[in-house]
Amino acid sequence: MDWVLQVVQAGWNVLVASAPYMLLGFFFAGLLKAFLPDDLVARHLGTSSFRGLIKAAAVGVPIPLCSCGVLPTAAGLRRQGAAKGPTAAFLISTPETGVDSMAVTWALLDPFMTVVRPLSAFFTALVTGVMVQSLDRSKEPPALPPSKSQFSPSPSPSPSKSSCLTGSGCGCIPVQPQGRTPDQPPAETSALLRLRAGMAFAFGDLFRDIAPWFLLGVLVAGGISVWLTPEMFSRWLGNPVLAMVAMLVISVPLYVCATASTPIAAALVLKGLNPGAALVFLLAGPAVNAAALTVITKILGRRATVVYVAGIVICTLALGLMVDWVYGQADFMAGVLGNWRIGADEEEGRFLGVVAATVLLALVGWKWGAAVFPLAVRVDRAA
Repeated sequence: MDWVLQVVQAGWNVLVASAPYMLLGFFFAGLLKAFLPDDLVARHLGTSSFRGLIKAAAVGVPIPLCSCGVLPTAAGLRRQGAAKGPTAAFLISTPETGVDSMAVTWALLDPFMTVVRPLSAFFTALVTGVMVQSLDRSKEPPALPPSKSQFSPSPSPSPSKSSCLTGSGCGCIPVQPQGRTPDQPPAETSALLRLRAGMAFAFGDLFRDIAPWFLLGVLVAGGISVWLTPEMFSRWLGNPVLAMVAMLVISVPLYVCATASTPIAAALVLKGLNPGAALVFLLAGPAVNAAALTVITKILGRRATVVYVAGIVICTLALGLMVDWVYGQADFMAGVLGNWRIGADEEEGRFLGVVAATVLLALVGWKWGAAVFPLAVRVDRAA
């Protein structure tokens, strides 16, 4: 059982390094939920102009939704009349990055990747949105009937609680462009109450959906640190382009959110994977997976989905090559790779990391207990 202890120890080191930034990311996600109007996206995706594409790609960058959680929102937007191009752009930029994944990227990777990751998500979303808008001009309505989703505007004054199209919650944000539901505070609600509601969402629904996947990614990163050797990567993935293609192939069947993919990518780079291939994994993993593609096909149509996937493949490979070139400039990026510190035993700030990791695990335990024991659920809701 020595290897189990080694994996757990390596995973713990990853968790300690990233937990403070993870909690900070959830805090900023709560701020977005509290003070960003739910109908902001709906008001800016109804046009097929280039400006609408830019808005759709930009507004999805900070929103903390995974590749499952973004689907109901996008489906509701399509039924409200959003064009295919902006919808595709929103479907890409939203799961590829968010305030939570940016914080973890800063913790485990380096400043350059922290900046280039959201910029790459925006670029991929914009280019793919333009491709979808230009190459698929069909006007057919979404294949999903309105009765199948609760994310479209409902004439009923009391719409039911939202749920994810794929059958699991992912911090899905209902699109309610008009009126007010019982769950929404009135316009005159104080900023403090809005902040409380935002934090309840961030450390409630969003935390329940992302944290287990993040912990799984931490364990996978620990396994990579223990089992894989640099020699394996140099033998099988020594060619940078081949490594990027391999990351694309792995991304299609694998469900991984932007936050959970970060420790995995960092562990792979420390074992010898080129940073460009890591960026391909960080972008393609959350945006393209088999479960999401089936629903995306219903939202956009088959032809648009083919263009959607092709745009992601082309953009991620091009961006991966660019990132490899930048990292190859020794004078400009000297020492940056040393900051990919996953699993590093750093004394500076370790106490804070241990405290944050303990809090994170305690929250996971509490949310898990609330889901298992009905009494805990009632206490959680009352709080």
